Amino acid sequence: MSILSKSQLASIAQSKAGSRGLRGVVNETRLFAKSTAITSVFLSHSHTDRDIVEQAKIFFENLGITVYVDWADKTMPEKTDGATAQKIKNQIISINDKFVLLATNNGIASKWCNWEVGIADPFKLPNKKMALLPLADNNGSWNGNEYLQIYPRIERGTTNSNEFWVWYPDNSLESLTSWLQK
Repeated sequence: MSILSKSQLASIAQSKAGSRGLRGVVNETRLFAKSTAITSVFLSHSHTDRDIVEQAKIFFENLGITVYVDWADKTMPEKTDGATAQKIKNQIISINDKFVLLATNNGIASKWCNWEVGIADPFKLPNKKMALLPLADNNGSWNGNEYLQIYPRIERGTTNSNEFWVWYPDNSLESLTSWLQK
């Protein structure tokens, strides 16, 4: 198993996006609805990783998953405030089935992402509904944020580049597709 690089995620997203391309995918549906998808994912991320967020959205949507991205939600306040925090908290706890942290260096450094991980932990982790999607510069050591080592990670299989797994800290594995369907 191996951690995805940013360029690998971009390549996967580009192949799945086809003619619609990568730009503007997140804003296509400004009002979040769970729809008929198998499950929904709250995607925790740094707003500075906008391109990567769009790629991750395409990646999950091609697995039949609805992805919630806060800045694409037209019900969010224009300016960040307490109402923003309450809406995000509700999305993590009650609305979305799964929680995935887009674990880039920017995401790991974000105060909001770390707060969101803290919100998700007691509600999602015990039910195996929480994982990190580490990208590129992160090798699992999480310098300064070592607590992230206790969370499952989504990684690429070594024998088949189109195969993805959820790796648990106890060294057990589960296919990403199976994890998403729980």
